Amino acid sequence: MFSDKQKPRTMSEIGGQPNRIEKNTKIKGDIISEADFRIDGKLDGNVKTSGKVVIGKDGYIHGKVECVNADIEGSFNGELLVSDLLSLKSSAVIEGTVSVSKLAVEPGATFNASCTMGGGKAASNSNTNSGGFKPSMSGKNEPAKAS
Repeated sequence: MFSDKQKPRTMSEIGGQPNRIEKNTKIKGDIISEADFRIDGKLDGNVKTSGKVVIGKDGYIHGKVECVNADIEGSFNGELLVSDLLSLKSSAVIEGTVSVSKLAVEPGATFNASCTMGGGKAASNSNTNSGGFKPSMSGKNEPAKAS
């Protein structure tokens, strides 16, 4: 049992019950919610949530997803906007455009996407250039170093 101090937060405390689209279910349309979503079926449409989106191993989304966190084991094709952590499992297949704050990729994942990373709108534009290199004060051309 958890004591009050150790008890993990549940979705009912931060936005309602989690939602689930089961395997062998196909949905066409847009979803807006404050709760987490787990997709094990197929979704052709957009998802916008202030929670987490999980695409299970058999799950597939074609569309635009806006969320705080995402764990992907299945397939995604479209525009993915994750304000915090995107975690790609080894079975994940991602195509399209991705914008994240933090990215974790397991070996074996397929990531065929244009990706923008940053801590926010201002950070994503301030420290990079199209070549991916930062000018060095010494005059030498060196790869940009993470700060």
